[in-house]
Amino acid sequence: MGFAPGNLVTARGREWVVLPDSTDDFLVLRPLGGLDDDIAGVLVSEGVTPATFPPPAPDDLGDHFSARLLTGALRIGFRSTTGPFRCLASIAVEPRAYQLVPLMMALRQDVVRLLIADDVGIGKTIEAGLVAAELLAVGEARGLAVLCSPALAEQWQSELREKFGLEAELVIPSTVRRLERGRIGTESIFERYPVTVVSTDFIKSSRRRHEFLRTCPDLVIVDEVHTCVAAAGHGGAGRTQRYELIRNLAQDLKRHMIFVSATPHSGKEEAFRNLLGLLDPALETVDLETRKGRETLARHFVQRRRGDIRRYLDEDTPFPKDRLAKELSYALSPEYRELFDKVLEYARETVRTGDGELTKRVNWWSALALLRALASSPRAAAQTLRTRAASAAAGTPDEADTIGRAIVLDHGDDESVESADTTPGADAGEHSATATERRLRRFLADAQKLEGKADTKLAALTKEVKQLLAEGCDPIVFCRFIDTAEYVADHLDKALGKNVTVRAVTGTLPPDERVARIDELTSFQGRHVLVATDCLSEGVNLQESFQAVVHYDLAWNPTRHEQREGRVDRFGQRAEQVRAVTLYGRDNQIDGIVLEVLLRKHEAIRKATGVSVPVPDNNAAVVEALMEGLLLRGQDAEQLTLDLGVQEKQLSLYDEWQSAADREKLAQTKYAQHAIKPEEVSAEVSAARASLGTRAEVAECVEHALRALRSTVSPTDDGFTATLGPLPLGLRDALPPGRKDPLPFHRDLPVARGEAVLTRTDASVEAVAQYVMESALDPALDASLRPARRCAVIRTDAVSTRTTLLVTRYRFHMTLPSRSGTRELVAEDVATLAFEGAPDRARWLDADATAALLAAAPSGNVPAPQAQQFLARVLDGLDELRPHLEDHGVNLAETMLAAHRRVRQASAEIVRGLKVTPEAGADILGAFVFVPQAGGSK
Repeated sequence: MGFAPGNLVTARGREWVVLPDSTDDFLVLRPLGGLDDDIAGVLVSEGVTPATFPPPAPDDLGDHFSARLLTGALRIGFRSTTGPFRCLASIAVEPRAYQLVPLMMALRQDVVRLLIADDVGIGKTIEAGLVAAELLAVGEARGLAVLCSPALAEQWQSELREKFGLEAELVIPSTVRRLERGRIGTESIFERYPVTVVSTDFIKSSRRRHEFLRTCPDLVIVDEVHTCVAAAGHGGAGRTQRYELIRNLAQDLKRHMIFVSATPHSGKEEAFRNLLGLLDPALETVDLETRKGRETLARHFVQRRRGDIRRYLDEDTPFPKDRLAKELSYALSPEYRELFDKVLEYARETVRTGDGELTKRVNWWSALALLRALASSPRAAAQTLRTRAASAAAGTPDEADTIGRAIVLDHGDDESVESADTTPGADAGEHSATATERRLRRFLADAQKLEGKADTKLAALTKEVKQLLAEGCDPIVFCRFIDTAEYVADHLDKALGKNVTVRAVTGTLPPDERVARIDELTSFQGRHVLVATDCLSEGVNLQESFQAVVHYDLAWNPTRHEQREGRVDRFGQRAEQVRAVTLYGRDNQIDGIVLEVLLRKHEAIRKATGVSVPVPDNNAAVVEALMEGLLLRGQDAEQLTLDLGVQEKQLSLYDEWQSAADREKLAQTKYAQHAIKPEEVSAEVSAARASLGTRAEVAECVEHALRALRSTVSPTDDGFTATLGPLPLGLRDALPPGRKDPLPFHRDLPVARGEAVLTRTDASVEAVAQYVMESALDPALDASLRPARRCAVIRTDAVSTRTTLLVTRYRFHMTLPSRSGTRELVAEDVATLAFEGAPDRARWLDADATAALLAAAPSGNVPAPQAQQFLARVLDGLDELRPHLEDHGVNLAETMLAAHRRVRQASAEIVRGLKVTPEAGADILGAFVFVPQAGGSK
């Protein structure tokens, strides 16, 4: 016989649900109530037979809590539900309510074009991932490519796999040959691998770009999209190539595109307009001063700050309440001061006396590299003195400047300089004279002697780190150069004692090994100190294990400091306050220039306007002018700011910077998210959580199950802890590795590694719920190992006549049309229904009265023989109840169909083709009879 999707069958000793991709001879099956990971293919010839789910047995008696426990476990365990957001049941993250707004906006578009511009640390990756997961789940997209910087590629791959169940291949220089070997015939990488994370800078080259454009998937996420657009005449060749790539992708009007950026405007109106033009060409010229223009933009653009969502729909999102920032100064030791003065004098000589413009420019960048390295650490200075200057290979003065700026300065726009933390060279090579070489060797010997006691900067750091550790903060120490980071880590490892573990992470490690090194560090007992270069200033989120940032070396771009501090100051940080310490030399002219002219100005603008914008593009000219004054005229930072030439450039920079901040503040107000109203979000969030289980229901289910299994459960301020020793072996094995014992369960994020959060997507919660469900369905299991049963009779004051509550499971056959064709799905939902009286004269209760029964408290005992009689009457009369159960299934299908139509209102064609059909024969999972006190109605 043939089997239709949604049918229940028996095969290989268990019950399965038939899925739509089945044929007459070969069935695609999912275990009843099981996960998509357990889907199997079975030949009909193996002995597949029709199955019916057995009703409960009257003697399988539990207590008054069994109904709630069984219902809660079912909802937690569902991975394919009928709700309009198909992805929510199957992903391993529970979105905050505000994170559903971009998803709702996307589902109202026929072709998704969305710019997600929420503040740093709010969760833009999850928001973009939600949209992508939903489009893939309903068949609106067949593949996904994420375009991002190389530093963020591993992070994106991890997020897609761990949170959304999407196995993405990395397309970066180190993987492309392996991926090409896996192709079949003439297919491209992107035809072979449907989900990829792609380095934008790798794929933008003319050699790679055309193949990507030809075979790119129909869904693209572009991370840090602001680096892909620029105003006319601004930005380097790399930015131009990125813009051309994204513009060509956007020209396919059927391609879904999701842009992600925390700074889409940054006060640069022309660049912002170019970005909007990628969403919709009309937006490039629409009048945003009019209400109609802003409403047009609002359909594609969502931007919220922390204050907007800290409390949203009565849900609090915990962010750090404050960032405590301080500056910490030190004075150079006499030995260090002497070498610094010698090097400064040498630098002045070399940039003044160079023969020819090329030699002067090479000497200039070599001198600046040496001074910056010496300000960082003796070891970095020594490495610089050993290394030939990269600019020495230049053929023209302009080429020398381009190489020098890329290596010595901190550009805000990363043009894919892979070795951003490599210590620069200062040996000008063939341009150096023998006497100069001897002088540099003496500097090298002097620098090597400064390591240790003569390094007052290192001593100041050690004292500060000890103070932070004493105050309960595990810090990250950011250094500019690899050699400095290794030097600092070596010293701190010896100075901080046995109870503190120190590790260094630099660009010498590939991205996956950086994460592994951090995981190794935080796995040790005691306190932790991470010393890192800016290879960790983006991409790796460190808020779970660290609460403070120390800027050991000043970045020559304030945005880099924001990025560093953003690794810990974000959602998921458990500390109420995070610390930021900026270390600088008060008699070090290099630090004085950067601190006074850039960093303090950035902070002043941020405090005055409430927004952070990148330093304008002409900051490099100001820094170079200031450094030139230091080298050529011997002026300190204060004198330089009085220099008329330098002052003019500085004031021009400040005016542009302030204007950019003012425009950004205005833009955040003008373009605030208004397309989706809070009440619309509230309705969908309530419906989704009612179907999948509210947080309170999840917490109650887990706690009661653990108590029933004889775990010692102890209340805490935000949840409880549970001992694991008494739990059944099967449940202990199902819990995630590395968990703590007792295991802390928290009511909300963030949580530490080895702990659990009371949401349905948490691995520990999922294990408990799965055990409750499977043990309830196994009457052969020892009674002490079954926290829930399928039957109970409860005597209670909550009813005045005998009332029966049924826990039922419905299966639905869903038809979801999409641009790529119709998709057939089988979904499940749980319903609780209650009636008064006997089955043949049932008086059905409404939803509120039924829900109240689940909270009914027992007021007396019912002898087992009498309880079995009550249950037998109900179970023998199930056939009398079937018509109502079938009608309820039809009502559920109509409700779900209306929800799908509501969230997909933009596409009339898709709405017309939607179908939700209930499968006949709802499963009776549990029957629970409530009887009044003796003397009440029977």
